Order: sequence, then C-alpha cells, then structure tokens
Amino acid sequence: MSTAMPADLTLPADATIDAAAALAAQLPAQVRAGSGVLQVDASALTASDSATIALLLEARRQAEAAGRGFEVRGAPPKLVELARLYGVDGLLALVSSPAPSASSAS
Repeated sequence: MSTAMPADLTLPADATIDAAAALAAQLPAQVRAGSGVLQVDASALTASDSATIALLLEARRQAEAAGRGFEVRGAPPKLVELARLYGVDGLLALVSSPAPSASSAS
C-alpha cells in the first residue's frame, strides 16, 4: 500500500528546452494550488537538458517564495547526474528512481 501524495507537477518524457517554456508557464498555478511540499514527479522523464535543471530551480524558487518545500521524486539517473554536474543536486532535493535490478522479483 502506497502513501505517496500525488505530484503537484508531473514532468513529461521530454522536458528539454522545447518543452520547458510551456512547463514553466504552469508553475505559478501549480504552486498556488497546493500546500506543503511541492512534489514534482520526474519518473517519466527520458530526455533532459540544462533547461530541465533551470525549470526545476525555478519551481523550487517559486515554492520557497510561497512558503512551500520542494522535492523531485523519481529522478532518473541522467537527471541526477546533470544536477551533480551543475552543482545543484542538493538544491533540487532529488529522490532517485530505484535502479533496475535483475535479481528483484516480487
């Protein structure tokens, strides 16, 4: 049984520069619509770039300005690596996706 709260913002598979402007336009409404920690679901993300990092930093900035926390759930390894490269992984509160395991059978 999962107790995870639904995400306030869900990133699409492609959140690169071509999609970032549209996603950024959604941020103010998403931040105002909730309370507590602003949850971003990145589990579907397969394509990311510096625009994705900029989008997440802006989401964090807006969340903090509204008195909310910020967390990115389901961050794929490439996004985590990119955030580390830019030195912002700690700012983004990335919660990685579990790595696939050949021995994990339930």
